[in-house]
Amino acid sequence: MTQPDAPIKTMKLYTHVERVERELAARGFGPDGALKIDDLFDLDQLHYHGPEAVRAAMDRLGLNAGDRVIDVGSGLGGPARLLASEGGCRVTAIELQSDLDRLATRLTRRTGLEQRIEHRCEDFLTAERPEPGFDALVSWLTFLHIPERSALMERCFECLRPGGSILVEDFYARPDLGPQQREMLKNEVYCRKLPSWEQYREQIEAAGFEGTEMEDMSAGWSRFVSDRLGEFRRGKEHFVAIHGDDAFEALEHFYSVMVDLFGSGGLGGVRWSARRPDQEGAAQGLTA
Repeated sequence: MTQPDAPIKTMKLYTHVERVERELAARGFGPDGALKIDDLFDLDQLHYHGPEAVRAAMDRLGLNAGDRVIDVGSGLGGPARLLASEGGCRVTAIELQSDLDRLATRLTRRTGLEQRIEHRCEDFLTAERPEPGFDALVSWLTFLHIPERSALMERCFECLRPGGSILVEDFYARPDLGPQQREMLKNEVYCRKLPSWEQYREQIEAAGFEGTEMEDMSAGWSRFVSDRLGEFRRGKEHFVAIHGDDAFEALEHFYSVMVDLFGSGGLGGVRWSARRPDQEGAAQGLTA
């Protein structure tokens, strides 16, 4: 479990976590009051395009009520709660950072979804291996923090039942990613190693996955981070009144870094899916 001063906390998106409950209080929600998942959509989705991205994953993977899903790098639990509430899935939510995990657990309890979601604060690579047999594995903007790519892909493969599917949103290195951008990724985004598009596909297939499909998200994500920064700056007065200058400056800095990185043309975004072969090795198509 990480501590508040752990290296990943250099990524300022992961600081001032108390802002979520402060914002809820400012909106009139008591500290233990019941919440609907859509009360949290602008607070608990730390990836790009929020609930839209999670619903796209549900459609792509063809998830059904009762399916067992493992979410790697579950953050504040927003995707897990959407999978459980709208999809009826049983979700194991794995999060390394203890402060994020504690808050995610509280929010899940407040939404009444604790019977469908198991929150586990641990390192996905080094903790006891999750019980195999998951129908699907999902992850949003977490793999970029993990340089041990071969071990990561192998563990993902092992978690799935034969025929189980995986969907990940992540960064990749485009040809124009230079030394300055790599240093920014290392220092500001806790991203120490990033594969190219071709290397990424090789890593997926080397782990044993088949049916790999990769979608370039770079243009849409570049627009998203630019729009996010502009909207955040326009809401400065409201944000500072509730959370203070330090929290505003931390998030503005991080949002600006992401605009610069995508704007450089060197950072790319990818949404990819694949599946573990079934026992007979026959291909099973993903839901379109």
